[in-house]
Amino acid sequence: MSFKILGYAAQTASSALATYSIDRRDPRQDDVVIDILYCGVCHSDLHQARNDWGFSVFPVVPGHEIIGKVVSVGAGVKKFKVGDTVGVGCLVDSCRHCSSCEQGLEQYCKEVATQTYNDKDRHDGTPTYGGYSEKIVVSEDFVLRIPDNLDAKSAAPLLCAGITTYSPLRHWDVKKGSKVAVVGLGGLGHMALKLAKGMGAEVTLFTRSPGKEDEARRLGADGVVLSTNPDQMKDVADHFDLIIDTVPYEHDVNPYLSTLNLDGTLVLVGLVGALNPAVSTVPLIMGRKSVAGSLIGGLPETQEMLDFCAEKGITCDVEVIDIQYINQAYERMLKSDVKYRFVIDMASLKKEAV
Repeated sequence: MSFKILGYAAQTASSALATYSIDRRDPRQDDVVIDILYCGVCHSDLHQARNDWGFSVFPVVPGHEIIGKVVSVGAGVKKFKVGDTVGVGCLVDSCRHCSSCEQGLEQYCKEVATQTYNDKDRHDGTPTYGGYSEKIVVSEDFVLRIPDNLDAKSAAPLLCAGITTYSPLRHWDVKKGSKVAVVGLGGLGHMALKLAKGMGAEVTLFTRSPGKEDEARRLGADGVVLSTNPDQMKDVADHFDLIIDTVPYEHDVNPYLSTLNLDGTLVLVGLVGALNPAVSTVPLIMGRKSVAGSLIGGLPETQEMLDFCAEKGITCDVEVIDIQYINQAYERMLKSDVKYRFVIDMASLKKEAV
């Protein structure tokens, strides 16, 4: 059984997003039904809508940075009640029994976690549709509590951009006195600066674009290094404990390796694919340095991140839009013309005729 709601979908890789009638499954015993208030717009939404990665199944209803209110709960739900402000991120299910899931690392589920959209429900095989819609039905174990003092619209991108950068900072034990650098100043990069600063680190931005110093310092950077300037790069040789690389396209990471201290790590969170040119092993061997990767975060760590942001007063810098503007927003995202995340006010969906 199912019920119909309104959403926005891409019907093909070349079509604009437009209104679409979605079948949401009836809630199960452990499900929470959420009335969606805000949904962040992630670069992966655009990639999936345009089938840039080659595995989109149309129609695609994007959106995995979801903030809403609980409107009903299944008979077995214990964690939430009607009226709670909650969030849903990139995952809506996993096997729950593999070694990764048992550690609360559902993003690394050995049987592959169920994505919030462009995936199939692991119980009944129906398509998953994301947050560009009126409501969503999700197991309580994959729903997050939004602290009362977090601004709901600015909290939405924390569920992807926030946890993507928080997780490696926590895993590599960033704390007061740690020296952290961030490569790239976009949706991920600006969150990495804020979060690392909130953890007490000395924070530096690597950028190829002159003129970003004031903005970087506003976001928490203690310093800015122009990575195309050999003298500036030399000044930070052997300096950083951790580098968070947020650049989403192919680029040369080798110049950054010389800026890592002994046992330092460069973590890739933006690029999905091969590195070109290849990584030189010389600095890795000579300085016991590492190049690593990290994928979002599990449910316990995501809740920890939300609570940390509430405690520190950290949210994402957002531009709130109506759903009817989404296609223009995608074009602006391609030009990096947003500081730093679009968030859809889903009340605007009510303007559409069902």
